[in-house]
Amino acid sequence: MGKNLEIERKFLVRGDFKKDAFGATRIVQGYLSSVPERTVRVRIKGEKAFITVKGAGDATGASRFEWEKEITLEDGEALLRLCEPGVIDKTRYLVKAGDLCYEVDEFHGDNDGLVVAEIELPSEDAPFEKFPWVGEEVTGDPRYYNSALSKKPYKTWPCSDEKR
Repeated sequence: MGKNLEIERKFLVRGDFKKDAFGATRIVQGYLSSVPERTVRVRIKGEKAFITVKGAGDATGASRFEWEKEITLEDGEALLRLCEPGVIDKTRYLVKAGDLCYEVDEFHGDNDGLVVAEIELPSEDAPFEKFPWVGEEVTGDPRYYNSALSKKPYKTWPCSDEKR
């Protein structure tokens, strides 16, 4: 797998992260396949479009195969119309953390109220800066996968279902 191995950790966000952000982009994405063993995602990010294939996560949920290819915006829009029901709409903010970068997703629509930060790491045990707004770790929790949120949106979670 080599260069196609993605290692990232995911956290809930508690508090004001926007003061630390240096960029923001609107993202709309859907799933041609949301099967965990081979998720196929179509994403429109700003004025660009991508198709991504992700494999199942390892035992910790931090590492998995990922392949992504840029496609035309026209193809991205056409493929979005073929996706399974449940489009994800979010704004992604970027926050520098030393040599690394957090991607903080503020969800809209059916997932409004959910804010999640991901940080991609060079190895599973690599150290990284934790800001005060970085909350509970949810790496490997399938409820927070975008593919799962497209089927069971955050607004449908019962309050006792770790919704805060």
